Amino acid sequence: MPKPHNRTPLYHRLIARIRESGPLSVSEFMTLCLLDPVDGYYPTRDPLGAGGDFVTAPEISQMFGEALGLWVIQSWQDIGRPDRFNLVELGPGRGVMMSDILKVLRLDPACRSAAQVTLIEASAALQAVQAKTLGPSGANVTWVDRLEEVDDAACLIIGNEYLDCLPIRQFVRVAGVWSERRVGADAEGDLRFEVDGQPAPEVITHNFSKAEDGTLIEICPAIDLLTDHLRERFKATPGRALFIDYGPAETEFVDTLQALKQHQKVDVFHSPGDTDLTARVDFARIKNVAIGHGLAVHGPTPQEAWLRVMNIETRAVSLIRANPASKDKIMRQLHRLLDAEEMGELFKVIALSSPELPTPLGFAE
Repeated sequence: MPKPHNRTPLYHRLIARIRESGPLSVSEFMTLCLLDPVDGYYPTRDPLGAGGDFVTAPEISQMFGEALGLWVIQSWQDIGRPDRFNLVELGPGRGVMMSDILKVLRLDPACRSAAQVTLIEASAALQAVQAKTLGPSGANVTWVDRLEEVDDAACLIIGNEYLDCLPIRQFVRVAGVWSERRVGADAEGDLRFEVDGQPAPEVITHNFSKAEDGTLIEICPAIDLLTDHLRERFKATPGRALFIDYGPAETEFVDTLQALKQHQKVDVFHSPGDTDLTARVDFARIKNVAIGHGLAVHGPTPQEAWLRVMNIETRAVSLIRANPASKDKIMRQLHRLLDAEEMGELFKVIALSSPELPTPLGFAE
């Protein structure tokens, strides 16, 4: 990959900060690139769709959101059919998935009436798009900045391609010692990775004491905070969270940080603030942390397997019968969602629940 020279406004601020205070952690770098209110990626644009930098499953087909709508209805029944519950989406994109969910909720008018939609969105540009998308639904939509701001009513929480955007820290094993990998700058002013040489806190690396030199691990501190919040919330009021994202079922020991621009991978230092940064989700760690926090965990299971259990193929047949001219398009959509070479295996589904609830829809007993 060629050395990047796209020196955006955020690049100049990053260099100034590094010169003043020293190299940044990868987590700090990601946070600034993605969330800086002036020059960050998400607060300043709509990144989705053919004209953006990536496409998510709900944008590919209505069938994805419809499957989640069925999951919401069943989960609402599992938590006791409350007269009011918070239907929360983390990182809701253009609002397409929530729109499809709400259409399915009409199958159970009591559930639809009880659902109070709350969207957690960092981008003002996307909030405007979400409001337009969800306007026809008639739903009373509330936007908040953080999950902690959602009231204490029963909660069903959904995050599709949300976890991969959470900032990570990276650590490298050098001469038998774990040290943090950071973002610094060379003499020419180009951003680069460097290892700080300081021993990492044992609490971060205690599970990896036998790793070989050169091994790299990625830790997402926000996962601990999220699961801890879910534990406290679901302890007070029964609830459930469902996450769909890309990553392995077992922990990887590789650098998974990547940047996307116009649907193509680019160098992670290419145009800071103007490219999307993500990292593969460590589902094994999520599962272990959640179990340690007393939550019931179901999955991770491949997206393909989960969608098949949710009868997505039956839904595809129904759509084709209603509109035979769209058969090829619908089959292409189905292929992209299910095929192992597309999204079917790379993407996983995991549910975190109050321990007393039954197995959620889509998962094996």
